[in-house]
Amino acid sequence: MIQFKKPDVEHFFRTLGIQQFKISPDETQCIFSTNISGKYNLWAMDLPQMFPYPLTFIDQSCQDICYDKQGRFIIASFDHDGDENTQLYALQTVGGELKPIRVQKGKQHLQPMMSDDGSKLYYTSNKDNETFLNTYLYNLLSEKETVLHQGKKGATYLTNKSPDELSFTFLEHFSNTNVRAFVKKDGEDIYLTPREGVDHTISDMVYTSENEIYFTTDFESDFSYLARFDLQTKQFTKVKAIEGEEFTMIKKVKDRNLLYLVNMKGVIDRLYQFDLHTKELSLVHIPVSVIDQIEIAESGNVYILGRTATNTYNIYKKEETEEKWIKLTNYGVPGVSDQQLVEPEVLTYPSFDGLEIEALLFKAREEVSNGHVVLWPHGGPQAAERQSFRALFQFLTYYGFSIFAPNFRGSTGYGLSFKKMVERNWGDGPRHDNIEGLEFLFKNKLADRDKVFLMGGSFGGYMSLLLHGRHPEYFKAVVDIFGPSNLFTFINSVPEHWKPIMDQWVGNPEKDKQMLIDYSPDTYLETMTKPMLIIQGANDPRVVKAESDQIVEAIRNKGREVEYIVFDDEGHGFSKKENEIKTYRTILDFFNKYL
Repeated sequence: MIQFKKPDVEHFFRTLGIQQFKISPDETQCIFSTNISGKYNLWAMDLPQMFPYPLTFIDQSCQDICYDKQGRFIIASFDHDGDENTQLYALQTVGGELKPIRVQKGKQHLQPMMSDDGSKLYYTSNKDNETFLNTYLYNLLSEKETVLHQGKKGATYLTNKSPDELSFTFLEHFSNTNVRAFVKKDGEDIYLTPREGVDHTISDMVYTSENEIYFTTDFESDFSYLARFDLQTKQFTKVKAIEGEEFTMIKKVKDRNLLYLVNMKGVIDRLYQFDLHTKELSLVHIPVSVIDQIEIAESGNVYILGRTATNTYNIYKKEETEEKWIKLTNYGVPGVSDQQLVEPEVLTYPSFDGLEIEALLFKAREEVSNGHVVLWPHGGPQAAERQSFRALFQFLTYYGFSIFAPNFRGSTGYGLSFKKMVERNWGDGPRHDNIEGLEFLFKNKLADRDKVFLMGGSFGGYMSLLLHGRHPEYFKAVVDIFGPSNLFTFINSVPEHWKPIMDQWVGNPEKDKQMLIDYSPDTYLETMTKPMLIIQGANDPRVVKAESDQIVEAIRNKGREVEYIVFDDEGHGFSKKENEIKTYRTILDFFNKYL
């Protein structure tokens, strides 16, 4: 009998990703950004056939795709090696030349939106207003550009236009827990909720007519719900709520009195259909546990991009009158059977102050387990670890490591007050939530006290550094992937449009000086004695390379060893398979060294 080798790192990290997708107006084509070649490009499928073909060869991540309503071309945005400075290009639907439309080196061009006749392009950019952003109208025929809106108080993004393009909706971002929205009509900015008062957020909006807007908000509530705003009467109405669930995305079916709503409930998503006439809400079965994107065709057909804990990104289609979903892509883990992948257990435990914390535990299969657990504090921090595929988790469990991922205070999906608990509290409450999670595992014999590793990225990298300095006795070795090491330098180095939120989010360097010292990982260099591996992208605009450089230098000056990998062609994450594979092969070797 032929014998095959055990799957290697590469099998898990040759899983393909999908960043964005769009369906053509006539539903004959699906364009999506994927890394079939190992680097991201735009590919397409002619529907109903589902064999992909390449459109671009730029080898860069795509942030946005929008079709011309007549299907003649698309507008797409690409950055360069993870720098997040997205530029706008036009591309024929059959691929070929990328024609620059709005490009300016070192600047961002965001959320392109086409007029119905295809003659105008709307987008938001930091090119003339780095702190608060401007929204522009660019005429593709005359090649003239005007400012549609100038941001003044918070980073301001165009989100939608009315059916007749007589008014426009904008989100105004003051913090992750204070996001307001307004409609710009006849030169007036009309806010959907009161501008002053308690913090609240608005996450998504749709026009259901020229003067009617439905949106999701947590105004005067802990969990977001469906609301309505009448532009003629300027009246706000709360429409529908589900206790303990967060409404996150909203889409309208054209020419029908029907909405689709995506709801977040802890570690999973749900999809609902809402009838605007009867006000009835009905649950729609979905083939995924997390929805990353949803698109509704004019026909009423529904398309989603989603994942489960054991299935990577795939695009699915459901015809309006059918219940069955059709899988348009078939991405999986090459060479690994479903039986070798791990579904997580959902745990809850009380933290130090009695606050209930939800967590995911990916337990390595008994026949391969080495008894070690990796604590994974997620990024964000106002994000969450969910039942969605991570090649890293499946790869490590396959090699015998269990993964423990707590949704500590500040995580999304548990209400506004829970989300706010991390603000100006980066280094206290969330830190103890992670430690209490480990103590819960020990108490319930789910982990051994002397068999714990620590790893995280972004805020999770920061938390890994801080936990290493504050609680080194818990960990055998530590991995930091592009995490801030000093909160003062981090606050000063973030993108300009982030800076207005930093006082509320992290703290003020003058007023909160001692707090920021206490919460900065490099305050605790003396106790960072465990083996360390640090990984950084040179083009990272969010957590700049200097954050990793300074902690590596400080540790080495103490006479301790630290492995340090810098990728010159990456930013805040991995866009190239070769870099991703190298990183996680290094992490596996690093952990195995200290078993």
